[in-house]
Amino acid sequence: MGKTRTNGAAKAASPSPLMVRLDEESKSVLTRAAELRGISVSDYVRQVTVAQARKEVTAATEQTIAMTPEEQLAFWTALSAPAKLTAAQKKLGKLMRGES
Repeated sequence: MGKTRTNGAAKAASPSPLMVRLDEESKSVLTRAAELRGISVSDYVRQVTVAQARKEVTAATEQTIAMTPEEQLAFWTALSAPAKLTAAQKKLGKLMRGES
């Protein structure tokens, strides 16, 4: 009886299928992005999503917040803008300061 030799590395690297349902616009954008890189849509999704997932897992593990430049700007803008108090908040402030 012959033995079958398996390579552990090859077994670990064997692909596992993943199906994703997309609307036509999303699929079109992915297709165009893949074309721009000169790769298949599957390769594009694999490269981009796995890289992003790794960043998010690392950020969660390190308990850091990772933001895109656009998110950083929105966050900074929100923090630097003065708070807009509601009428009820203004009334409470006056009450707490002892004003009528």
